[in-house]
Amino acid sequence: MTDMTETTPGWLSPEDLESARARMPILYVDAVPVRVDDKGVVTRVGLLLRIGSDGLVSRALVSGRVLHHERVRDALMRHLEKDLGPVALPHVPASPQPFTIAEYFPTPGVTPYHDPRQHAVSLAYVVPVAGDCRPRQDALDLVWFTPEEAVSPGVQQEMTGGQGTLLKQALAFAGRLV
Repeated sequence: MTDMTETTPGWLSPEDLESARARMPILYVDAVPVRVDDKGVVTRVGLLLRIGSDGLVSRALVSGRVLHHERVRDALMRHLEKDLGPVALPHVPASPQPFTIAEYFPTPGVTPYHDPRQHAVSLAYVVPVAGDCRPRQDALDLVWFTPEEAVSPGVQQEMTGGQGTLLKQALAFAGRLV
């Protein structure tokens, strides 16, 4: 695990980040934490419960920015540890390959993904985790759903910005067409 945090020197101040967001796409990683059985079949999907800046409670994937001079794998590991805790034991290969690239736009409807703050490009991964997950930082809780529950209308309605679509793509990629 990397010991870099959001306050690492060399990253942008809040004002500079807002200015950059207005001018260029920002690179992110999205991770769908899963539990798998001994055959590698996805049996559970972990979704975070968060309170957004608007005060709304929603279900979310593990997600966050890639820092300047940070490898994508290191960013992925940092965000998994930040959101799931230090003993989640994620299985991230040495050279991870995303299952898709999600392009978030501030204008709704351009793609299924929307972020009113910015144009963001996110590399999305399915990440098996084997350890004890305890949400940290701004996550209130982590709930494990069966794949069928995760794509149910009730859970999908609780996901914002197109993350429900991304979750469905992740499950299809993992062979769990539901």
